[in-house]
Parts: sequence; C-alpha cells; structure tokens
Amino acid sequence: MDKNAIIAKCAQEPEDRLLLARVWDKYEQTERKNIPGATVFLSPRERQLAQAMLNAAGVRSGYLFDGGYGEAERSVLIFLPDWAEEPAGDELVFLRASFHGEEGLTHRDILGSLMGLGVTRERVGDILVSPHSADIIAAPSLRDFFLREWTQAGRVKLTVTEISREALCVPQAQVRVIRDTVSSLRLDAVAATAFSMSRGRAAELIAAGRVNLDHVPCLKGDKPVGEGAVITARGLGKARLVQVGGLSKKGRTGITVERYI
Repeated sequence: MDKNAIIAKCAQEPEDRLLLARVWDKYEQTERKNIPGATVFLSPRERQLAQAMLNAAGVRSGYLFDGGYGEAERSVLIFLPDWAEEPAGDELVFLRASFHGEEGLTHRDILGSLMGLGVTRERVGDILVSPHSADIIAAPSLRDFFLREWTQAGRVKLTVTEISREALCVPQAQVRVIRDTVSSLRLDAVAATAFSMSRGRAAELIAAGRVNLDHVPCLKGDKPVGEGAVITARGLGKARLVQVGGLSKKGRTGITVERYI
C-alpha cells in the first residue's frame, strides 16, 4: 500500500489528510536524511490518527510521542534515525509564567494571551495552571520570543522564565469517583454511568456523533470499552474507566469511573 492509499484509509475527515501527509513527510525526512524529526503538537485525536497511519505502514519502531510529562494531553511525534537510541532532549522547551496578586488566571486566559501574540495552537503543548504561575510546553523556536514578548495575560503582568522538564508543576486533576455495575462493558452502558444519564440517552448521544472513545468518534453503542479507556461527550466533559471489577450475583460487572470536574 502506498503513501496516498494509507493516508486515505486512515483519514476520518478531509482535513485529516493534510495532517497525516505532514506527519508522513517528517517520517520520510528522518529516513532520507538520517536526522531526527519532530511534528507539531498533536491533540489526542490527531495522535490516534498518526499512530493508526504508522501501524498501517508497518512502522513499528524508531519513533515516540512526547508531551513533556507522563499524562500530557498534547504531544509531538519524534522520529529517530538509526544511530539515535533516544531523543536529544531539545525537541521541547519548558517555560513558567509567574504572576502576583489575588486574581488568578485560567487556562483560557493563558491560551488567549498566547493566541493574542499570534502563536498558533499547534506550536504549544499543555498549559498547566497553578495559583500563581502557569507552565507551558512549546516548540523550541518560541523560546526567545516568549521570554521577550510574553509579558501579560489580560491585565495581569507575567514574569516568564525557562525551566527544566523536571521542574514542571502538574496540577492534580479534579475528579469525581463513580462506582456502579453495568450489564456489559458497552460504550452506551459505561457512558450512562460516567455522565449520570439513562442508557437510552447515552445511546442517542453516541448515534448523534457526540461521543468519543479514546479521542476517536464512535457511533456504535455496543463498542466494547476496556479498562483505562477515555470517554468524552460533547457538552458533558470527560471520564475514564479506571477499573473493571468482577461479576455480581446478578451477573453485572462492577466498574469504577473517574469523571473530570
């Protein structure tokens, strides 16, 4: 199967073809020039598409995804030449924007200030907001620009410094733990528990294309859901199936779900 056929097979939307073509070009560049290559930051869905394309092309090694920390949502795809066992470590830059005062900043505030500087979303990874600072992961080409030009978010003054990967401050996710039993590990059943709705309502949302399973749209309510799977529902948020238990006396399966709040 050639490049165009693989991309056409893996793309779910017309715009996906451009993304996958750019990823493929980075892969070919590494193969041809024998130098490392890295993509722009990929969303979870884009990462799934890129992984599917590499699987379809039979590419099993010589690459990795890196978002700066273990649970990163956005990540770059790094291709390694034969002589490199691991990345050089300069594919990402880590910056901390510190601010003072009682008025805190939100993820939206920080992202808005970056977009206001003309920075595109694909060049910035996760934004980690704490009470008096925000850590960001970005493309190395933005380092000097951010240190020089990123001075405020709205009316809040910022002091921006470069930090190490190890110094990243990753806020603990706020979740609500839900324990329930389901008749089966179908998407509609697990989604109903995760978002506190009837199974029929969950099935309607799935059929309407409003539910993603592991960041990929899923229209099948009977799709099996495995432990660790992430379910997102448009307008309702995100949840993770963190544990699958045993069967009850009535033959129902115990599950534990974390719903992000």
